[in-house]
Amino acid sequence: MRITEKDLQATCDRINRIMATPHEPYARIEGKLVANVGCYHLNHAYGGVALYQMDNECGGVCDIFGGHLTKRDLYERMHAFIKGLETWREQVQEVQP
Repeated sequence: MRITEKDLQATCDRINRIMATPHEPYARIEGKLVANVGCYHLNHAYGGVALYQMDNECGGVCDIFGGHLTKRDLYERMHAFIKGLETWREQVQEVQP
């Protein structure tokens, strides 16, 4: 199966849904672009793609997997990340009354 940009974006959107974070890295408020802190988004550079998380209001980011990867490698890592998030969420729900 070939991994496309659409596949990566759909997986990134799924992470944002799980985390209840915005799907777009920036919002326009009163004519100015404002960073959506917490948003996960894709970045393309160096012939690869990376998953970033918006870290602060100034547009700083955290590189989740430590660099730009092939589409397939990023896709597989994002799905492992989702599995970890879902497992964590299930365990938290079990503990809460």
